[in-house]
Amino acid sequence: MFKKFTNVCVNLVQKLLPDPFLFCIMITFVIFGVGIYFTEQSPFTMINHWGNGFWSLLAFSMQMALVLVLGTALANAPAVKKLLEKLAKIPQKPTHAIMLVTFVSGIACLINWGFGLVVGAVFAKEIAKQVKDVDYRLLIASAYSGFILWHAGLSGSIPLTLASGGEGVVKATMGVISAEGLATSATIFNITNIVIVLVLLFTLPFINVAMHPTKDLIVTIDPKLLEDEQVIEEETNKKMTPADRLENSVLVTLFISVIGFTYIIMYFINKGFNLNLDIVNFIFLFSGILLHKTPKRYLNALMGAAKGAGPIMLQFPFYAGIIGMMTGVTGDGASIAGLISNMFVDISNTFNFPTLAFLSAGIVNFFVPSGGGQWAVQAPIMMPAGAELGVEAAKTAMAIAWGDAWTNMLQPFWALPALGIAKLGAKDIMGYCIIVLIYSGAIISLGLLFLQ
Repeated sequence: MFKKFTNVCVNLVQKLLPDPFLFCIMITFVIFGVGIYFTEQSPFTMINHWGNGFWSLLAFSMQMALVLVLGTALANAPAVKKLLEKLAKIPQKPTHAIMLVTFVSGIACLINWGFGLVVGAVFAKEIAKQVKDVDYRLLIASAYSGFILWHAGLSGSIPLTLASGGEGVVKATMGVISAEGLATSATIFNITNIVIVLVLLFTLPFINVAMHPTKDLIVTIDPKLLEDEQVIEEETNKKMTPADRLENSVLVTLFISVIGFTYIIMYFINKGFNLNLDIVNFIFLFSGILLHKTPKRYLNALMGAAKGAGPIMLQFPFYAGIIGMMTGVTGDGASIAGLISNMFVDISNTFNFPTLAFLSAGIVNFFVPSGGGQWAVQAPIMMPAGAELGVEAAKTAMAIAWGDAWTNMLQPFWALPALGIAKLGAKDIMGYCIIVLIYSGAIISLGLLFLQ
């Protein structure tokens, strides 16, 4: 029965889900119409919101493109490839491969979500070369499923924002949280959060294994198609110019790597284990430079990896425009995201508020796939409402955080880097992700409802 339901979801997504770029455009049309109808804003006002938001994610788009490009280039370094090949030989059966990829991805995303996205996809891709008869679509979906845990881990933007405190937190929460902020012991390391994380971390591998198709429906991939372009070896021609010698110089790589890793060490000494996208990309960059040994090798690896970054560069501005329409306010301060949040507040009580806050955040996240953007919209509504009902501020905040992560399983926005590495389309994995969405939604809802 479970496999039949999974097959139905997979087939429906294969037939109905358009290319992620077209999907993004369709969402734009929907939000444009919803804004006009429900917030009574004129078409010109909605277009203005869209245009004002369109370029608001440029810095983030560049960060995400670098996550994909630098992470892939690092994974293609000879030393890293050999390590991945050894690890990929551990699972002997397709079921073992699915479980291992899911678990590794979940752990990596708990450490840092950008790191997890790359590591999970690269590891899954390598396993596909080693393990026969494993469904490649499900393998990549399993790697992506670990992303459900990111907001509850060490790089969760909402709990880390609360921990930093400051006037921005006071303003965002309408005074519910003071300038001192909330320690991570109340959010990330709260017993409710820990229990939900552990349940998902140790049960998702079994859920993913249960979805593995029967032999007649398995979709495998020729390992040769997964091979990345080979890095061009150093020039051996004795007539090399001085420029050629520098391009193939190990010393140049060594000197710049010493500078880079000195900064990385200083960063962790001064700021502790505070991973963010910038430092993750910095580590990817200089690790890749060092392991490729020469500037020319690294440049060639980078050029091959950059081919998958196009969809990110194209689609993220459109999502930024959607966020602009979702958060654009009328003269009396109403917005589409605000209306959704208020609708759930109106039917809440002390017992069900955390779960309803989670569900509302999941809906908003589908159209505002940005933790910071969603927090800015929902915190001023949900945090005061929770306080008025007597719900702990930390629990309300983590309910929003879990909602922000939850519907990523149905939103191609965050899957783009993994899909670029795997050389797949969104429709190839989203059918399986629907099952993860349903299961994780039930676990998180029950956890927020009963682990008071």
